[in-house]
Amino acid sequence: MITALVPGSFDPPTKGHLDVVERCAALFDEVIVSVVHNPSKSPLFTADERIALLEECTRGWDNVRVASFQGLLVDFAREVGATTMVKGLRAVTDFEFEIQMSQMNRHLSGDVVSLFVATKPEYAYLSSSLVKEVARLGGSVDALVPEPVAAALKERLV
Repeated sequence: MITALVPGSFDPPTKGHLDVVERCAALFDEVIVSVVHNPSKSPLFTADERIALLEECTRGWDNVRVASFQGLLVDFAREVGATTMVKGLRAVTDFEFEIQMSQMNRHLSGDVVSLFVATKPEYAYLSSSLVKEVARLGGSVDALVPEPVAAALKERLV
């Protein structure tokens, strides 16, 4: 059985995130969407809220579960038996950051492989930061995020 991690802050989850998760669900036996606790960020949603949103949005995929972790991703991967980390890439700038992270993870744990998945072109501009900014300024995010996330954003930012 091959388990893959799809790590991220998911603040909030976007349709781009879910596209990557859906494609992973078709490729791996088990997919763990891993909500990262990043102490250097001030998230809009708590980790528990992000987990609840992701659980609701991934309900249709039987081999997908959501979890959170603190500390090193490679330690969490070992803990859950994951051998692959999947990261979505929107642009070259994402690759530059993610390749460094991949190489550090490889240094820390040689038995975990990173896999990069290019986003669909319609999601190449999409980021959680932009979604939050559009929502804060009163714009519609309905085409950018799943319905439960759009509702949560409207509730939080009203």
